[in-house]
Amino acid sequence: QVQPVESGGGLVQAGGSLTLSCAASISIFSIRFMGWYRQAPGKQRELVAAVSSGGIINIADSVKGRFTISRDNAKNTLYLQMNSLKPEDTAVYYCRSLGPGGDKWGQGTQVTVSS
Repeated sequence: QVQPVESGGGLVQAGGSLTLSCAASISIFSIRFMGWYRQAPGKQRELVAAVSSGGIINIADSVKGRFTISRDNAKNTLYLQMNSLKPEDTAVYYCRSLGPGGDKWGQGTQVTVSS
């Protein structure tokens, strides 16, 4: 299992939307955990949203009601739909997967929200 690959970051104005994608190299069915994390400058990496193989979803309070995590099993892809973006959502967003190949992190995709 190679590392997941993120895409979809960019620059957006406050109140706008972005959708991040994370492509896994193996079937999502074999991955017991996939999640999105973010790290802003000078801050620790934090969990944004995650989904287990059993479908259990965990969303950070700071994004609840604005962000949605979902997955397309046929495409082996995890998504993060981000709405009503705020400047404080600016960060590098990372995809993480826990599966047969161990703990894998993507290289990250930058999300910048301008005020």
